[in-house]
Amino acid sequence: MIDVENLVIDTISKALKASAYSNTLLVSDYTDAPSSFPCVSVIESDNYTYRRTQDDDLKEHHTNVMYEVNVYSNKTSGAKTEAKKIMEIVDSTFQNIKFTRTVKQAIPNRDKSVYRIVARYEAVIGEGFKQGNNTIYQVYRR
Repeated sequence: MIDVENLVIDTISKALKASAYSNTLLVSDYTDAPSSFPCVSVIESDNYTYRRTQDDDLKEHHTNVMYEVNVYSNKTSGAKTEAKKIMEIVDSTFQNIKFTRTVKQAIPNRDKSVYRIVARYEAVIGEGFKQGNNTIYQVYRR
């Protein structure tokens, strides 16, 4: 199985740390009640074989992946603005690694004092190859 989840999370983490929102909590599982704010949740929601390139031995050469991102802000004034600015950082990071955004919308959170934006990103990932100690993956926009 082609697995790039840690690479995606690390890339988002570096982008947030290099921004004005370096104090943002980043988690890789679903939460509707973050332990601190602002918070970004990045979840690999789907990872399945791209059948067109699967060979006769059923070896996977490419995979379809989808990530769901939730951005949460609980500021009493400016929560929407803060969430949007953080989402801009996440969005540009996904775009830079060649993912396509398929959804972005504000959605109600269970706790009404928390502003929440959700987005989904998709790509086709080619199997990796080693370059020194690193594995290099080819990303194809869908």
